[in-house]
Amino acid sequence: MTKTIWKAVAILALPAGLAAMVACTRPADQVTGRGIYQDYCVACHGESGRGDGPAAAGLSKKPADLTRIAARNGGTFPLVKVMSTIDGYTRRNDRGSKMPEMGPFFQEGPTVMVETGPGISTPTPQRLVALAEYLRSLQR
Repeated sequence: MTKTIWKAVAILALPAGLAAMVACTRPADQVTGRGIYQDYCVACHGESGRGDGPAAAGLSKKPADLTRIAARNGGTFPLVKVMSTIDGYTRRNDRGSKMPEMGPFFQEGPTVMVETGPGISTPTPQRLVALAEYLRSLQR
């Protein structure tokens, strides 16, 4: 092949090569809120989030219906309160709660800034935010 053809091949192959390199640098299984829910919540709260998972029958208290969080809060999804409940912070003194504290699971990994009050941004574990946002998507 001539020099011009090789240059053309190289130029055409460059974008594909870059895309392959970028794809190789991404984590193989990116963590999503839905994925976290499937791994840690579905057993008790069920596929639909209504508290009807396979483990729910063996619990003394039925798991919360996660599809009605906003309805129980005047139509507003309380993101910060939900995240605090998930990580266990607001349940530390609630001896009646059967839900495990998930805080240790969220300690590792990147954080993102979340507005936790007017003009207040707090570094929050990205996985915790992803799970809470997934729960927001389940609202009916």
